[in-house]
Amino acid sequence: MAKGARLRLWAGFSILILALLLLIVWNINAGSVHVTPGEIVSILLGGGGENAVIVRNIRLPRILAAALLGGALALSGFLLQTFFANPIAGPFILGISSGAKLVLSLTLIAFLSRGVALGSLALIAASFCGAMLSMGFVLAVSAKVRRMSLLIICGVMIGYICSAVTDFVITFADDANIINLHHWSLGSFSGISWGNVAVLGAVILPVLLAAFLLSKPIGAYQLGEVYAQNMGVNIKAFRAALILLSSVLSASVTAFAGPISFVGVAVPHLIRSLFKTAKPLIMIPACFLGGAVFCLLCDLIARTAFAPTELSISSVTAVFGAPVVILVMLRRQKENL
Repeated sequence: MAKGARLRLWAGFSILILALLLLIVWNINAGSVHVTPGEIVSILLGGGGENAVIVRNIRLPRILAAALLGGALALSGFLLQTFFANPIAGPFILGISSGAKLVLSLTLIAFLSRGVALGSLALIAASFCGAMLSMGFVLAVSAKVRRMSLLIICGVMIGYICSAVTDFVITFADDANIINLHHWSLGSFSGISWGNVAVLGAVILPVLLAAFLLSKPIGAYQLGEVYAQNMGVNIKAFRAALILLSSVLSASVTAFAGPISFVGVAVPHLIRSLFKTAKPLIMIPACFLGGAVFCLLCDLIARTAFAPTELSISSVTAVFGAPVVILVMLRRQKENL
């Protein structure tokens, strides 16, 4: 590796790690109850204090969940962009998040109406089923459609259909269910417990490791299917792995935070611009860190911009993520001219 590339690599990861640490401290401090840096250190080291319960039981689980789910969304976007060879493919744009939202909503209403509460793994399983259904439809369309722009349009339409059906179902749900589902469907990291964080870590971190172990096949696949086959990659198994991994990541996000827009598209593009490379060995951990930073920043804004009113996290991510998507599309159009 050239010296300049090595310096960029170190600088890029240093920026991401420092930003992550800064935002963790800032998120702990920000809110209706301010916590001093000294008190934060004391609480993190196991000490007590009048704000210890707020920090340990409310803010820390939310921060860790936002970091894990943000990283999961960004990594899912990178895997989907690799699969479809398109920089604007992502779980939200392709309708995968909306499919997960629809099936999870139906499942929640069916069980909550009978007084049955679902566990974290059951929520992820329901979301995963919805994500796979949407992914199956997208794959069926991709087999018929040659132009990637039409595939993206079909994904957007899938998202609208799933969202419309979800809204219709929520309208006729019980009042208590409507309140919970409406809040969740807008996207939010609030209400996360340590139990939720443990489940998220048990699901997302192994998927991150699996994606990292696929770095070499991903790198070969980026150069074309023929090249990957010549390098000994089993294309069918590899494509199935990408679908499963990206769907599990998208399902985990939807199960706990609802549909979150544009993170899966914007963050991989920003990371490519920062590191000036698309190498999976760099992109996979960098996308995960970048997604964590992006969502922690957006969650901080969502909580504090109009406090005590909390904004939908998806609204904030759209404000920052949508311009990046527009930029990618304009740049791609310019390259095709």
